[in-house]
Amino acid sequence: MPNHLSTLGVIHTAISLVGVAIGFIALFQDGKIAPKTKNGRLYGVFTVLACLSSFLVMKTGHLSSAHNLSFLILILLPVVYYAPYLRIFGSKADCVQTIGMTATLFFSLVPAVVETLTRLPVEQPLAEGPDSPVVKMGLLIMLVLFIVIMIYQAIKLKGQGKGFTPAM
Repeated sequence: MPNHLSTLGVIHTAISLVGVAIGFIALFQDGKIAPKTKNGRLYGVFTVLACLSSFLVMKTGHLSSAHNLSFLILILLPVVYYAPYLRIFGSKADCVQTIGMTATLFFSLVPAVVETLTRLPVEQPLAEGPDSPVVKMGLLIMLVLFIVIMIYQAIKLKGQGKGFTPAM
């Protein structure tokens, strides 16, 4: 079984799956991942744990592009969590927070898609590696989903008077 997971890999995967599931639950319930809600706080905790645990799991023996996404998420999360309190964003803080939280979920899904398609089914994975056409199609589908969610969120925010109108 060449694609088996280590114990740390299983723990990281479980933590990641819980975080992603909570993120999607928040999106479906509220239309966004709001840091002040229970789901938003849980999403943040599990996402940070998933990012940190990813550094203990190195299939290649060194940091990969998936680890770079973990760094990006770990930088982005505090910025978007505290966006309403940062003057730099002004009246667009809600937009920054909404879009930023959704972006962290999307960034979490990139390695999830790659790992899933290159590991499952165990006997004969759907993809041979991250450059396989099936992986590229999976990532394209995730990107389209992300864009659709962002458009929905932009429309919803605009309806609340917090839209993406240019500052004059």
